[in-house]
Amino acid sequence: MYRGNFEIEDRIVTREGLSQWSSLEITPDLIQRFQANRNPQDPRHFVSAKVYSEDFSAPLGDCLGAVLFSTRDRSIRVILGVFVQFNRLVIEFLPEDVNSRLNRFWFRFPARPDEKVYGGGEQFSHFNMRGRRFPLWTSEQGVGRNKKTPITFQADVQDRCGGDYWWTFFPQPTFVSSSRSYVHVDTPAYGAFDFRDPNFHELEFWLLPGRMYWFGGPSILETVQDLSGLLGRQAELPDWVHDGVTLGIQGGTEICDQKVRQAQAAGVPVNGIWAQDWEGIRMTSFGQRLMWNWQWDPKRYPKLPDSIKKWAAEGIRFMGYINPYVAVDTPLFNEAKSHGFLAKNEAGDDYLVDFGEFDAGIPDFTKPEAYQWYKSVIIREMLDLGLRGWMADFGEYLPQDTVVYDKTPGLLAHNPWPALWARINYEAVKEAGLSDEVVYFMRAGFTGSQKWCPMMWAGDQNVDWSEDDGLPSVIPAALSLAMSGHGLHHSDIGGYTTLYGMARTKELFLRWTEFAAFTPMMRTHEGNRPKDNWQFDSDPETLSGLGRMGQIFVALKEYRKAAVRENAQEGTPVMGPLFLHYEDDEAVWNLKDQYLLGRDLLCAPVIREGHTRRRVYLPRDRWVDLWTGQEVGVGELEVQAPMGYPPTFYRVESAWKKGFEDITTRFGRRETS
Repeated sequence: MYRGNFEIEDRIVTREGLSQWSSLEITPDLIQRFQANRNPQDPRHFVSAKVYSEDFSAPLGDCLGAVLFSTRDRSIRVILGVFVQFNRLVIEFLPEDVNSRLNRFWFRFPARPDEKVYGGGEQFSHFNMRGRRFPLWTSEQGVGRNKKTPITFQADVQDRCGGDYWWTFFPQPTFVSSSRSYVHVDTPAYGAFDFRDPNFHELEFWLLPGRMYWFGGPSILETVQDLSGLLGRQAELPDWVHDGVTLGIQGGTEICDQKVRQAQAAGVPVNGIWAQDWEGIRMTSFGQRLMWNWQWDPKRYPKLPDSIKKWAAEGIRFMGYINPYVAVDTPLFNEAKSHGFLAKNEAGDDYLVDFGEFDAGIPDFTKPEAYQWYKSVIIREMLDLGLRGWMADFGEYLPQDTVVYDKTPGLLAHNPWPALWARINYEAVKEAGLSDEVVYFMRAGFTGSQKWCPMMWAGDQNVDWSEDDGLPSVIPAALSLAMSGHGLHHSDIGGYTTLYGMARTKELFLRWTEFAAFTPMMRTHEGNRPKDNWQFDSDPETLSGLGRMGQIFVALKEYRKAAVRENAQEGTPVMGPLFLHYEDDEAVWNLKDQYLLGRDLLCAPVIREGHTRRRVYLPRDRWVDLWTGQEVGVGELEVQAPMGYPPTFYRVESAWKKGFEDITTRFGRRETS
């Protein structure tokens, strides 16, 4: 690992098939052995013990059979048990010798050449994963994420951080098939999904999985809903999130207030201030970074508690920032170190991680006292101060050679760490009695994040139009997470990463704002080099554009709340691919630049620089252009998309038709061609 970027190499000596098999008698002893294999104290099942939702600890259902597989010389033996649990087929794996030398496993599933597959956690470059191999390892997402682009080349040469199409903060060993089925694998280990062969899918893992789930539904929507039921669902968002734009502002109490007043005067409905520098800043060659000491900085933010109360009385929440590390030159680091709360390296010393010109320690969340301490930091330093949300950043940096308290090998603790980090935030908010008031958002995740993280954000996009790491990449990111059981997603308006000559333009900011108005949350970000980027207050026209789209976001409040409620209750993602409701239309299965917001709004954001028209695809239904109020045809169309009017359509038969008509009346345009 180098600053969250991992180089993964493996040399396979031999692959040996488990070619011999025999059925086993189902006995109480055999069932007991499977149950023992799921011992939560067993470090191989770290995920089950620490992260998964309650369903994963439920008793096994009816056992359909058990098979003993072995190599031809019978030196390697694995028992496979097949059960039915909650209408899902569950396969349990049990090595005959728990000290076996088995350390790599491949599973093949038959496939059709025309089959399509989705999921794999959050994927930014490709929505349909067919034809490619996807390693599953949480890491930095990479800068550029495409080895053919100059930006990625520069990032690789200068800082080994260019990335590739499969780099992601949020991997997950799950895929959903166009055959209306899913496969989810219960394992914390490094893995890879290989969908390149037309006749089979191959799944690779560096540990014998604990469980493998298979479910086939009557529709693709019901399949995705069942997956959400398996993994856990996000709760409904606090009501205030729907009431406007959360402004990303830095610089101190007075600056925050000034910018809020300026935005309000321009018609921006402001629901919150997101001040990531509430705990101080440090400057590095990367740009402005934070102090990484999760305590209010009274010098930078004087009289903050009083201001938080004043803003709250106006319906404006104050939000901050935290991550699961503490910088070495801070009071919280000294507190953690003095109590023995930090994870160790192999020499037994506190593991210090290089985060780019400063080091930080890793609070050891497998140590109960450290786990409780970090929750107390969130409660006493943030919630008690009045913060009602934050960016719960990072989680993917746990080095593979970290030594943690519960002796889970670092290779197995790494992937689940972001979900464990999410659970700490969840429990802190719940114990403070503020679950209905607080929202935090995360970039990193793994299986289990569905239950513990109320809102994802897409991470650190480039401030550009690039397909793999700019504005266009956010839509497949949201859709792939939707197919992985996480239905709430948003992004930094305008992107974040400003390096190698990149700079956010006015056009990019406004187009990103249009897109954000049709997502679950609107939030701006200054980026890592604020002075190089166009900001929401850079000129009156930009403020006016943000105000208009913010007002549209508010006008959609009740519709969006209903979609969020459906996600919480039934597992229907708020932003979803078109095929969830139009699965008989073959053309929609490969769309990665359009989506449905709820059931009735079809959104096709402008994601190309300089474009004022774009091609859209409307499946067979009756659709009305939100901006003209005119009914349009179906199939592939080219439509006008002037600034401020991203192609958006609603269903004629929608129960929310009156609300959409009101938006047309208030915000529509006269042109009809």
